[in-house]
Amino acid sequence: MFCDVALDEALTKALAKLEIDQPTPVQAKTIPYAIEHTDLLVSAATGSGKTVAFLLPTMQQLLQNPDTQTGTRALILVPTRELAQQIYGQCVALGSYTQLTFGVIIGGESFSRQVSTFRKNPEIIIATPGRLIAHLDNDTPHFDDLEVLILDEADRMLDMGFSDDVLAIAARCNADRQTLMFSATLGHSGIRGVASQLLRDSIVLTLDSVRDKHADIRQQIVTADDDAHKIKITTWLLQHEQAEKALVFVNKKTQADSLAGHLRHADIRTGFLHGDMDQYQRAQVMRRLHDGQIAVLVATDVAARGLDVKGIGLVINFNMARNGKDYVHRIGRTGRAGEAGLAISLIDHNEWNVMSGIERYLKQTFERRRIKELQGSYTGPKKTKASGKAAGSKKKKPKDKAKLKAAQRHRNKKQIGKPKKKPPMQRIKRTVAAKDC
Repeated sequence: MFCDVALDEALTKALAKLEIDQPTPVQAKTIPYAIEHTDLLVSAATGSGKTVAFLLPTMQQLLQNPDTQTGTRALILVPTRELAQQIYGQCVALGSYTQLTFGVIIGGESFSRQVSTFRKNPEIIIATPGRLIAHLDNDTPHFDDLEVLILDEADRMLDMGFSDDVLAIAARCNADRQTLMFSATLGHSGIRGVASQLLRDSIVLTLDSVRDKHADIRQQIVTADDDAHKIKITTWLLQHEQAEKALVFVNKKTQADSLAGHLRHADIRTGFLHGDMDQYQRAQVMRRLHDGQIAVLVATDVAARGLDVKGIGLVINFNMARNGKDYVHRIGRTGRAGEAGLAISLIDHNEWNVMSGIERYLKQTFERRRIKELQGSYTGPKKTKASGKAAGSKKKKPKDKAKLKAAQRHRNKKQIGKPKKKPPMQRIKRTVAAKDC
């Protein structure tokens, strides 16, 4: 329990208000080390409660050693704007009974207003690397007094090409800081390399792996003929599955707009989210989802991480995720904090192999589901009865050695009495003398 850790009364009061009394596994393992100012590399799956795992000990340190004369004391780097806003909300909730101040530095918002935020010296800043680098280039923020540097979703930041930015930011921070790195997997090619440059005498904590089965999420696939068929299936599922809120993932930005329009035409309260929207539009649609004004959000992978909305009971992959890691982060939006969730992937003939690869990656088999009212012609690769292999792949018959020898003898008999073919004449090369030139 949290009472086993010495927390400031203001934090204990906030936990009680949020009705958080039992730590999750990642919180129980991480908080005791983090409070001791130890560098950590933590592997924890999405939805495991890692935000509280790094916010609580960080706030405890700041409250235990108050210093109003310093600049920013804790910096949290995240890959996406949505995740930054999500963490900011948790900061406000956990710090509601403290005097701690917080700031958010992300793309899509007023640059001058963010300069004003830095001048106020908030104790904790949450930022995306790209925008923060822009401010550092203008020599706006100073992290000489930084006590804690936190990298959340570190693997995602590296996937998005932020490794150089992250290292450049860390180089501008106080060298005596504590560093905490959180990643969905430690198997990422760049995680260990970045960790070796940022962490000192660190402890590695491995909890949930990205490949771990989501026990609280039922995972199904439904085969579909094409996108038109998928639209009908998606509409049916949203009308028949009992879910307070739902997320529908697509792979292209244009699909998000289009599919949301089809669903609204079916009287389903739907919004969409993708990377081409400005920050005001993105914040507005997220507010509408939080407030229940819309029940369905059609989104690209921009919503696969950092989106923590209560009541998401259903995730539909209109397009299958491109790889296993993205799939895990998508379905991780449901089945959070021990609640039951349902994830359904719509698979056409172009996606079957991708789906099979994700099954192998996760070392599990998805449940096959059929919707009688919308049964299509495509039901997966066809298989022959004899071999069980996909049709079209002919099985070679074993060669009969006796028959081969008999055929050879027959060919030899036919050649008896016939003159042997002479080998082709070789061309004679003539050495060209000087007088021939």
